[in-house]
Amino acid sequence: MRILFFIVCLGFVLAANAQRNIDVLHYRFEINLNDTTDTISGRATILVNFLEETDRLAFDFTSVSNGKGMVVFSVMEKSDDNKMFTNSHAKNKLTINLPQRKKSGDTSTFFIRYKGIPADGLIISKNQYGSRTFFGDNWPNRAHNWLPCVDDIADKATVEFIVTAPSHYQVISNGVQIEETNLPDNKKLTHYREDVPLPTKVMVIGAADFAVNNVGDVNCTPVSSWVFPENKKDGFYDYAIAKEILAFYMDYIGPYAYKKLANVQSKTRFGGMENAGAIFYSEYSVNGYRGEERLIAHEIVHQWFGNMATEKSFAHFWLSEGFATYLTHIYLESKYGMDSLKKRMQEDRDEILSFVKSSKRPVVDSTSNYMSLLNANSYQKGGWVLHMLRRQLGDSVFHKAIRQYYATYAGKNADTKDLQNIFELVSGKKLGKFFQQWLYTPENPRLDVTWKYNKTENNIAITVKQLQASDFELPLEILVQESAVTMPRRMIKTISKRTETFIYPVKSKPVRIEIDPMVSLLFEGTITEVK
Repeated sequence: MRILFFIVCLGFVLAANAQRNIDVLHYRFEINLNDTTDTISGRATILVNFLEETDRLAFDFTSVSNGKGMVVFSVMEKSDDNKMFTNSHAKNKLTINLPQRKKSGDTSTFFIRYKGIPADGLIISKNQYGSRTFFGDNWPNRAHNWLPCVDDIADKATVEFIVTAPSHYQVISNGVQIEETNLPDNKKLTHYREDVPLPTKVMVIGAADFAVNNVGDVNCTPVSSWVFPENKKDGFYDYAIAKEILAFYMDYIGPYAYKKLANVQSKTRFGGMENAGAIFYSEYSVNGYRGEERLIAHEIVHQWFGNMATEKSFAHFWLSEGFATYLTHIYLESKYGMDSLKKRMQEDRDEILSFVKSSKRPVVDSTSNYMSLLNANSYQKGGWVLHMLRRQLGDSVFHKAIRQYYATYAGKNADTKDLQNIFELVSGKKLGKFFQQWLYTPENPRLDVTWKYNKTENNIAITVKQLQASDFELPLEILVQESAVTMPRRMIKTISKRTETFIYPVKSKPVRIEIDPMVSLLFEGTITEVK
């Protein structure tokens, strides 16, 4: 996910988090949309596995407040008699009382009928051209505003959407379209099914008047563009670049998990949202000159990191956004060269150093205000952590570790310690200090670096002082050039003390001394000469 700017609404209502005594295996959502009101009706069929003995279960589901929310008409279990169950729907939780206790390992299918105006999650509005649209927009846990579910990224399930809507709409969703049928009264039924388990944050539908372009296949995966008809020419051109981006990541990371990649102009509140196999971009992402190549790459990376290999909790959100940020840079580096990477890393470093002036939180952040995680820690600093791992371990080891991490956790959930274990396994190095200082410490190195020339001894003394509160251990690259006609020399010194001085022999007073010339270290500071 890419945000439009780092100013977020903090007045955010979080899900009540349903009781976790179940594991949802499959959702089937039958959704009815119309052109006269914002009221939707739905029937959810939910297959669950019980994780413990119990006589009740609960789903996250928004109850009615201020005219919005969902009214539940009935709850039934698939059985011989199909009896309705008593339930309580309050404080955004649907609690179902079971007539007979379920044992650990039991599976059951439940049917829930409901109706209401979504308070959030499903955006029903008009696009910039005045046309009515419907777009799911579930991140971080807003799916429960229109879908009864376990709205937790740790609970993945397969999903079907069966959407009945006025026939002029085209419908896009996760997975493969398995049916499209015209119905009486100018209605149309569209059925999609995704057989790869997903977190609810990326289970969506989109219904609008679209122009659709089939861009082509990448390793038998069809790539398509869905844009508003008024944007047809520019949108088809802009979004078609997704084909080459997808091919790059298939090669760099590993196989693509989904049966299609649809790139969709939408009404998401974000710059882009990585819904599985059906990425939703801001309606303003179309410009006709491919100005959003970086955005498209970012969202495509998420198909691997965020959707398939998903963080265990939002405390480890950087495993989604840091990965998407840095692997976008890697794609752009492969296309535009090393200098472009250095420029982007400098820009990201500036963002981080600006952010920490107002926030003293670590990257691994246990806040319950998930929207506040849309910040430079999760995105740019997370990307910088990967950049420093690459620089310190080397391209080959880094690439192997990225592929191994994905292969290990595709379809699963991981945390920061899991990533550390993979990098240690692949590199053969202990990385506890590295991960602790960069991800769990709420600050960055601030270095005061000075140098002094000693003409008598023919050397320079370079002194490095750490000014931040915590002790960091870091490799600092120093470039020394003695004259305009000599090649610069580079040395890497490991800084581990509060103050360290290095003596470097020279033949004459250097004309140029730089620190971190390759933009390999996240820090604040400059180097100055002491006369």
